[in-house]
Amino acid sequence: MINKKNIYKFIVSFQSILISSMIPVNIPVPSIENIYKIIEIPINYQIPTVIFLTLIFSGEFIRIIYAIYIFIGLFFLPIFFDGGSLGYLMTPNFGYLIGIFPLIGIINILNKKNNLSFIKFIKYSLTALIIMHFTGISYFTLQLLIFNKPNLILYNFGLYTLNKIPYQIISLVPVYLSIYLINKYKLKK
Repeated sequence: MINKKNIYKFIVSFQSILISSMIPVNIPVPSIENIYKIIEIPINYQIPTVIFLTLIFSGEFIRIIYAIYIFIGLFFLPIFFDGGSLGYLMTPNFGYLIGIFPLIGIINILNKKNNLSFIKFIKYSLTALIIMHFTGISYFTLQLLIFNKPNLILYNFGLYTLNKIPYQIISLVPVYLSIYLINKYKLKK
């Protein structure tokens, strides 16, 4: 049913996914040469944002929003982190974009339980991240085998999974704290 509330949810969710996919994570650290040095972390805010939105809204709703995001990125505008268009299907990154669909499903199971503890959140989130990465690994492995480049499988595994998953695990903590504070605020009302 289309109503004002669903339109607002759509706008907030779509814009959040779109903006979070384009913002890299940078951390300023003290430096001897300068006042501080900026270190770029090899992730963006898209996965924490999708987990956050799935816990706030329903997984079914976020799946629809994410499918629209993929459709627009493939056919209309280059809105993915590294570009867009149908040529993006040939990059290893696309497997990880597809892997966000099962991630949404697993986090939605946690959302339906209405009993959010830190241990459950970490358990479901880690499972979701592992399945998302497994989907991405399967996608680029199939791609490399089709194009007869099996020697790049370990390189891509290191670049797209081992390089990113520790930071994605660390990014779960602020997501949990945000959801915890939102739930606490809801209970006060």
